[in-house]
Amino acid sequence: MNPEILYEDAYLVLVNKPSNCLVHHSKYAENKRHERSVCQWIEQNFDWKPNLVHRLDYKTSGILLIAKASKHVPAIQELFTKQTLEKTYLALVRGHTPPEGRIDSPVKNERGNYKEALSSYSTLQHFELAIPVPPYAQSRYSLVQFQPHTGRTNQLRIHANKISHPMIGDPKFGNRHHNHMFQAELQIPYLFLHASNIRFVHPFTQQTLEIEAPKPDFWEKFLRHPKLKLIPQDTLI
Repeated sequence: MNPEILYEDAYLVLVNKPSNCLVHHSKYAENKRHERSVCQWIEQNFDWKPNLVHRLDYKTSGILLIAKASKHVPAIQELFTKQTLEKTYLALVRGHTPPEGRIDSPVKNERGNYKEALSSYSTLQHFELAIPVPPYAQSRYSLVQFQPHTGRTNQLRIHANKISHPMIGDPKFGNRHHNHMFQAELQIPYLFLHASNIRFVHPFTQQTLEIEAPKPDFWEKFLRHPKLKLIPQDTLI
């Protein structure tokens, strides 16, 4: 899948990044140097150069905010540093999560140093799937909405694992038994983490922007599976 432009003006662009897609090439992705990145896609299809103000993991899909000129980057980055930009993520996690919660737990950065990290979450729906993951005859999952209040690398994936509800399809912080079942039984080898919504006051036009990104198709493949059962009494939408 190609990225999709969700919003564009003279200053910035909001892109819906597909799963398993690089934002840009770097030394950390040498094994993917032959894959086309979001930045390359922009350079090949538009008459401006992308200027990144934040990033998404390779496996994470959803909204990516990009400045159209380097002179606009500081004002846009200030939205992140002052935490005036609200980001919401959707995730499918193992087990039935509480209605809501906060996760205040440090996250290790690329240099090996721990940094304070805070996330909050709310449960949207509980599910049961009539496919066994030993030692259980059925498997349980939750659709969860996450909001990161800090911006650490892999923060939400690490925090989900911290509360014993790892994200499905996460090869590093997830549960290999559930990941294997999704690949073998459902033919879904992707990470269920999607940057679904963003809300902020535009630093140049002062307009309030609230943008939603459609989920990748594999989400519907799970949500419409004939062996999937919603738990009505636990519906919290």
